[in-house]
Amino acid sequence: MSEQLVKTAVADNIYTITLNRPEKRNAISDRLLEAVEQAFNNTPEGTRVIILAGEGKHFCAGLDLSELQHREPFAVMQHSRGWHRIFDRIENGGIPVVCAMQGAVIGGGLELATATHVRVSEPNTIYQLPEGRHGVFVGGGASVRVSRVIGPNRMCEMMLTGRILDADEGLQLGLAHYQVGAGESLQKAQELALRIAENAAMANWAMVSAISRIHNMASDDGLFTESLTAALTQTSPEVQERIGAFLTRKGGGPRS
Repeated sequence: MSEQLVKTAVADNIYTITLNRPEKRNAISDRLLEAVEQAFNNTPEGTRVIILAGEGKHFCAGLDLSELQHREPFAVMQHSRGWHRIFDRIENGGIPVVCAMQGAVIGGGLELATATHVRVSEPNTIYQLPEGRHGVFVGGGASVRVSRVIGPNRMCEMMLTGRILDADEGLQLGLAHYQVGAGESLQKAQELALRIAENAAMANWAMVSAISRIHNMASDDGLFTESLTAALTQTSPEVQERIGAFLTRKGGGPRS
């Protein structure tokens, strides 16, 4: 029987994807990455929110160094671009992704986590970019996503020194948005997913699709895109119904 590298489950329109390589601290092999991509590509119809988690004591310890093989420069670039394609699918797939983290969130694991939209950590969570210690450079999007969260100078320092950030430091820097007790990250992720699922689907799509792209635009282009996105969301039938219901509850609706 083939190894099940990723487990999936569906409940209440919440689709949970769990890295299932605990004996390797969920280190990312090529096969695991392919399984992650397949799991996201097979997102069930009607899914409102996705949860990404790691089985066992660690979320993801990064690249499986046993697979770090000699490649020609073009092959290295193609390999890196494969990571980019999959992590772009997570960030820009139009469905909010909530990440439950514990233990190691290292290297490629941190690149994977920062492709998600909402992140929950436990007290034992640690963050590291050890590429400099291994004599390599990041290749899974950290120079964009991690740098966007903590700033390029701090990311450079993390890579140069190989320092480890603890859960409190990660929370302060924005690598996590919530910190909960030991063993509680998945439960908190589920609570947040249910709350996010209550939003209008188009609003969720707009937030996870537009904000990161606007961040990369010149100010004038970003403001124009913001206006277009606002026009799409505010005129949708679901939003009109929601606003009407809200005004009625508040007593501010139309009166005869």
